[in-house]
Amino acid sequence: MGQKVHPFGFRLGVIENWSSIWYNEKEYSTLFHEDLKIREYLKKRLFAAGVARIDVERAGKKIKILVYTARPGLVIGQKGIELEKLKTEMEILCPEKIINLQIVEVKFPELNAQLVAENIALQIEKRASFRRAMKRAVETALRAGAKGIRIRVAGRLNGSEIARAEQTHEGSVPLHTLRAWVDYGVATSFTTYGTIGVKVWIYLGDIEHKKFVSGVAGVETVRMAPSRERSGRPARRTPHNKPTNA
Repeated sequence: MGQKVHPFGFRLGVIENWSSIWYNEKEYSTLFHEDLKIREYLKKRLFAAGVARIDVERAGKKIKILVYTARPGLVIGQKGIELEKLKTEMEILCPEKIINLQIVEVKFPELNAQLVAENIALQIEKRASFRRAMKRAVETALRAGAKGIRIRVAGRLNGSEIARAEQTHEGSVPLHTLRAWVDYGVATSFTTYGTIGVKVWIYLGDIEHKKFVSGVAGVETVRMAPSRERSGRPARRTPHNKPTNA
């Protein structure tokens, strides 16, 4: 059997940063479960807003929560009313804590593996063809500037009696290269005939060691680069850790 390694955990401390930045030896278990509650609640509450990732930073009784979302307008609301409601709910969930809630916009959701996986899962739930959904996601990601993408769906596809796995692959996805920024996302589609799992890997280019990615794929990391396509078409957006001077 092949032993699989999580692309995110494999690169922690090399090019990826931790999603929970704190350490408390005495209250580790309590705070760890509190982090899980925060993530689970926000993911359900803001599902329509397309939440890519939730980072938690702690310092004493202060909790800084960064929510990366493709639709920040839905989270903030008119004049910040929805954001204030959400902050109040978080204070109830985490009593005696000072909550600092920050919303970060994911400008390029088509390059975020988690959002791509959730989008495919949602289409499958709505009885769309899984092959068409996969093909569309591949084309959109490559057009947006991804260097490679791999999608795998598994389960009772099209309601068949025997479960199977199907996958599509385009471009390069170097899973064993530590400096390669490979974004990874998993989602589950709940259909009438069972659950279908969706996994997405998106390769966004190489990053120098110890230069951590600023957070999430698609967040101010995609720049216009003066590179040419094989077909001779104009340059497309490609991910970089720093702005490039064209």
